[in-house]
Amino acid sequence: MKKKINVGIVNYGMGNIRSIENSLLHLGCKFKVLNNPDKIFSFSHLILPGVGSFKKAIQNLKLNGFYEALQECAHVKGINLLGICLGMQLLCESSTEGGFTKGLSIIKNKVESFTKKEAGNKKIPHVGFNQVKIEKNNLLFKNIKDNSDFYFDHSFKVQQDKELKNFQTCEYGVKFVASFEKNNIFGTQFHPEKSQSNGLTLMYNFLSN
Repeated sequence: MKKKINVGIVNYGMGNIRSIENSLLHLGCKFKVLNNPDKIFSFSHLILPGVGSFKKAIQNLKLNGFYEALQECAHVKGINLLGICLGMQLLCESSTEGGFTKGLSIIKNKVESFTKKEAGNKKIPHVGFNQVKIEKNNLLFKNIKDNSDFYFDHSFKVQQDKELKNFQTCEYGVKFVASFEKNNIFGTQFHPEKSQSNGLTLMYNFLSN
């Protein structure tokens, strides 16, 4: 990477920080874990991880001052932002997890659970490696082959929305949004930091933007 990359990992108490740190160290990238938003606008790239409940995550983002700061980073400052797993879902308009909860509304999509009817004989949550259908050429999946495997661990999924043009899909009984990119905003339902070489390539591509 020729240009200066300075990554902030948003720590609101519900992310798998260590795995992301290890991925960034492997890529030789400078980063800092952010426990508050005081200097959030000074970073070239931000990563919003997440594991657990949507409702609790939104509460934590608001409590720690990240909620409005992330919205400003996305819409005003134009900082590159990657949401991972729950972090991707938090970028959406709302989720039904634990009752209706409004998200960051950075993208218009909604988050809903897998139903038993959709999953068929498959177990919920969706855990393990699964293939991602790469619908078109895009930044995140540069040099990654179509139907490559990535690691998933989730019970809720991001619904497709007509305003979201550039997204990839995965199938687990039903198709769902596995990844998207919209201007400076990116999301992966899977964990790139747990997806071996494919995940490292994707992280590199994000940081190269």
